Amino acid sequence: MTAYALAHLRPQPPLHDDVFTYMERIQATMDPFGGRFLVHGTTPEVMEGPLDGTYVIIEFPDMDKARAWYTSDAYQEILPMRTKNIEGTAVLLPGVPDGYDAAATADALRAAQNA
Repeated sequence: MTAYALAHLRPQPPLHDDVFTYMERIQATMDPFGGRFLVHGTTPEVMEGPLDGTYVIIEFPDMDKARAWYTSDAYQEILPMRTKNIEGTAVLLPGVPDGYDAAATADALRAAQNA
């Protein structure tokens, strides 16, 4: 099942040169794990609520590959270039299976809540 790395970043200009080096090197760390950017370097169109920062979404074939990328020596080597210069949060998220039904999830959550 597909998995995603999601980062909510709050960069403050001017960006440190390490951030640009990180951006230049990140794709090479993702390639061995089948990672690809879905969202990167775009301006969000805010529909609800406040927004402070920007988002990055990276797709991986599965959670094992996503975890392996994040913990890989190659990524850990460049990670401080971002974390020391941009405040933010990063998470790994499992995707939903084919045929996912939000209504069925609502039913299960309602039943668990009322149990």
